[in-house]
Amino acid sequence: MSSIYFYKLIADNGGAPCVLRGLLSLAICKPMIRRTAKEGDLIFGFAAKSLNPVNPLIYMARITGKLCDGLYYKSGRYSKRGDCIYGFANGRFKWRSGAKHHGPNDLVHDLGKHPYYPRANVLLSTDFRYFGKVGTDEYKSKFPLVGNAVERLGRGQRVHHNPALRDELLAMEDWVWRSTSKKKIGEPTSTPSPRICHRWGSCGMA
Repeated sequence: MSSIYFYKLIADNGGAPCVLRGLLSLAICKPMIRRTAKEGDLIFGFAAKSLNPVNPLIYMARITGKLCDGLYYKSGRYSKRGDCIYGFANGRFKWRSGAKHHGPNDLVHDLGKHPYYPRANVLLSTDFRYFGKVGTDEYKSKFPLVGNAVERLGRGQRVHHNPALRDELLAMEDWVWRSTSKKKIGEPTSTPSPRICHRWGSCGMA
């Protein structure tokens, strides 16, 4: 059975998730989701109240790929993406000067410590809907158990659900997918900033 994750974003600035050319990637922030999630799992990202007080749906994605061991950063295939903020040379990762997200001090949080970098996992999806700043809280009236769970959620993420909540999340997935065939509906809520996602600490350690 696939897992269903949901969490609140305190920043939606094109870094996490990053949406470009039909691909959604989660490469920075949320290291625990990036470590445990697998292909076929479902992720919902809602806005935290500090980003938008009504907790709109920012994105939903079914994971279609996962790159581990820093392969996302080592492969030139992803080098033009905004969240590809680390380079690899001489056996070490290094923050890429001029990157629009995070900074040199965030490497351990994002990737883990040298030499193993246990957090250097990146989730990929070609099966997603990204709403960004045009996301709404309409889901709350249609799926009240989801709405209540989102409002009560604090820092971190939720992955263990009772059967009723799980059924509502799956129904919500179907509703969102039927509501639009476009993968990217809106633009990010805010502009990139290296520090904005640290208002509550390091992007949420969970």
